[in-house]
Amino acid sequence: MDQRISDILSRETSRQDNSIELIASENYASEAVMALSGSIFTNKYAEGYPGKRYYNGCDHMDEIESMAIDEVTRLFSCNFANVQPHCGANANIAVYQAFLETGDKLLGMDLASGGHLSHGSPPNISGKIYQAYNYGVNEEGYLDYDAIMEQAKEIRPQMIVAGASA
Repeated sequence: MDQRISDILSRETSRQDNSIELIASENYASEAVMALSGSIFTNKYAEGYPGKRYYNGCDHMDEIESMAIDEVTRLFSCNFANVQPHCGANANIAVYQAFLETGDKLLGMDLASGGHLSHGSPPNISGKIYQAYNYGVNEEGYLDYDAIMEQAKEIRPQMIVAGASA
């Protein structure tokens, strides 16, 4: 393994061992899953691009991804490369496209409550081609299912997004 990557892995391990991540989309995988998955970065969620992430704690991921971009651009003699895998947001858009029409109503959890950009947030395509509405959590941080049901009855969305990030 490249020593630079080994050093970055050590620093990310230290960061994760000494801090608590409260980002819903991140995870602390078991040692068995870690062994199968390959590295401490299994725990890391890093949406966006190096230096322009939506979440904190991505410095080490930025280093690894930047190194990968450098290697790919060198290998293929090109100026730009995207080394990121496809993401769950693409899967969400595929579901919307399969079941919704442009302008349909979509009800998803707001970002501040733990929702995802692809659940109808204005900067995302889902917030541009659908009428996006949001639900959130109450003051105690819990979903108020009665309030969400009332909101859904009023809005009558064609789809309600709920799940791990919602």
